[in-house]
Amino acid sequence: MSDTSVTYKVCPEISNEALNALFATAWENYIPREFASVLSRSLAYICAYSEEVLVGFVNLAWDGGIHAFLLDTTVHSAYQRRGTGQELVAQAVLVARERGIEWIHVDYEPHLQGFYEACGFKPTQAGLIAFALTGSIDYLGRQC
Repeated sequence: MSDTSVTYKVCPEISNEALNALFATAWENYIPREFASVLSRSLAYICAYSEEVLVGFVNLAWDGGIHAFLLDTTVHSAYQRRGTGQELVAQAVLVARERGIEWIHVDYEPHLQGFYEACGFKPTQAGLIAFALTGSIDYLGRQC
């Protein structure tokens, strides 16, 4: 059940300050970053607000074709476990469907499996190189 005091907006104007403040409440050891260049290439992003305060965010990145990727699903610590995250994902899925996306992918840590399954995602096998976890990777200098 979603918190009825929260409203959702697709691609509203949003500042780095608001996004960084939100992420800081939800992620331990969060390091502020620049969002404008990422959001300018997104298929869409959804923001959740309680009155005028940003309390949730999800980015729907895409490949320019039929695949989209959920990134940065984040809910303010005071609004977690109230349905806000699930509604953010539901809104992103709706936008993706409306824009012709056929596949939505999401990567997540094991403790988030229940959340994403509740949002309708099915577990799949996938590969991942996590530079932050493995250090530098020698990829033989290949470029596309």
